[in-house]
Amino acid sequence: MKEFAKLVELVGALRGKEGCPWDKKQSLPAFKTYLLEEVYELIEAIEKDNAKALKEELGDLLFHIIFIAQICAEQKRFDIKDILKDEYRKMYNRHPHVFMRETSGKPIQKRWEEIKKEEKADYSLLSNIPASIPALLRAYVISRRVSRVGFDWKKLEDIYAKMQEEINELRKAEDANNAAAIKEEIGDLLFTIVNISRFHGIDPEDALRSTSEKFIRRFNYIEKNTDVSTSSLSDMDSLWDEVKNMEKQGD
Repeated sequence: MKEFAKLVELVGALRGKEGCPWDKKQSLPAFKTYLLEEVYELIEAIEKDNAKALKEELGDLLFHIIFIAQICAEQKRFDIKDILKDEYRKMYNRHPHVFMRETSGKPIQKRWEEIKKEEKADYSLLSNIPASIPALLRAYVISRRVSRVGFDWKKLEDIYAKMQEEINELRKAEDANNAAAIKEEIGDLLFTIVNISRFHGIDPEDALRSTSEKFIRRFNYIEKNTDVSTSSLSDMDSLWDEVKNMEKQGD
């Protein structure tokens, strides 16, 4: 595609001898922050279902990927063509039911994991899950992966029973005033709730993000209608209930 080639050429020019001083001094470590920012901006565009913003953020993310590939090409590691070829080969091989008309009868997810195992000598079901991603999302990915091989609760009620068990253990840790145990039990409780979310097909990171936005929206309403530094808790609760009812009524 000529548009893609033009963008690759543009990035090369930015990094070239007569290029932009700022772009020429960029290094790989700097892109850790840039990428996170771009990905979260893209997520926000998706959540708002804003086509204009979505197109722009996809373009920004693509630009960053090409930029990183350009740096790697300059370092004689690989270039954008190597990335495209490797990704094409990987996705082609992992979809034999589409491109090779394989009819093994196995579930697609199970066959996907088998192919990954064939590709990598050091394969593990829980490998390549970055420790740097948000903890809630990481828990979701971990539980989703192990569920593919049947390491899972059979029904939702079992997870609720586990959640109650974790709450009881947390209360015991609190009674014992054991800080380390409290931390551990809170983690166990959160991990269990993540599994409830997964059973419903809901990304817990997305759910919590939505709740945080809802909380901000409602608290902003309180701030607009009272001085929170002097207002009583009961007054603020009343305003909270007020805006909550307004939202339910669609106002």
